[in-house]
Amino acid sequence: MAAGEEDAQGIVDKARVTLGELTRDDNYKWMKEHLKDAKGVLIYPQVLKAGFIFGGSAEPVSSCRGMAKRGLEQPAFYTMGSVSFGLQIGGESAEVVLLVMTQKAMDSLLTSKFKLGGDASVALGPVGGGAKSDVTADFLSFAKSKGLYAGLNLDGSYIDVRESLNKAYYGQAVTPVDIIVKHSVSNKGADPLREELKKAK
Repeated sequence: MAAGEEDAQGIVDKARVTLGELTRDDNYKWMKEHLKDAKGVLIYPQVLKAGFIFGGSAEPVSSCRGMAKRGLEQPAFYTMGSVSFGLQIGGESAEVVLLVMTQKAMDSLLTSKFKLGGDASVALGPVGGGAKSDVTADFLSFAKSKGLYAGLNLDGSYIDVRESLNKAYYGQAVTPVDIIVKHSVSNKGADPLREELKKAK
């Protein structure tokens, strides 16, 4: 495995662990129960307190409109960065899952770069026992740091495509449209993540 593909696979593997940890945590029961309603999910294994997220993967869920009878999609790679994160997290880093709740949000992931809170709305997802929500937003964020809810405010952050990781993982230059819509490429290394998502939803 080439170095670039190995780096990308490492992110996919960590994303699987992050998703598993949050979906098995009762505090994130609402998130797990509503995965089936999401059009996709962004998983960031590590948000650094310096204000940048290194790597990540996006995995559209199979139950979104038009995809119910199709297998879970291959992951596309993104990065997120901002100097204005609401960094009310307990440790030096946090794990983050973003549920893609609207078609507008899904469409934004097919572009090269967009701003949370500007091009697409983002809100904190409900957590804790008996969590109920009338929150409506394009993206709902859930974050965990040192085993505790992190309350990470991502308003003002930018999400951008990691072209180098997509190319390394699939062995050719591809866009999110190629990966998510056209299904032009695949990598068996993503199978454990796809299975984790299938179990969670």
